[in-house]
Amino acid sequence: MINPYGLGTFQLADAAQKVNIDDLVRQAKRGLKLRLVEAHIEALGINVGLTTSSTRFKGERLWFVCPLCEKRVGTLYNLVGKAVGCRLCLGIEYRKQRYKGMVEANLM
Repeated sequence: MINPYGLGTFQLADAAQKVNIDDLVRQAKRGLKLRLVEAHIEALGINVGLTTSSTRFKGERLWFVCPLCEKRVGTLYNLVGKAVGCRLCLGIEYRKQRYKGMVEANLM
């Protein structure tokens, strides 16, 4: 016969040690970003610095540091015969900026 008051022994999850995979991945990503920022990265044939910025919800985003203006940028460019830098430093424009208002069907 089953005794309704004798539930036996059981362990509560609150009392146990635990590790969550999401916490482990988050910690690994944070460590990787710190190592990348401290490392010497070579991009387009030159050493380029990296930096981070805070995002919403306590995240971090990696950025290149432009070797010419030292601003944070997501993309670096290298034109033949010119230095490596950001789009603004090298005077690079997007097609839509250059031909704004013109019919672009004839340009392609």
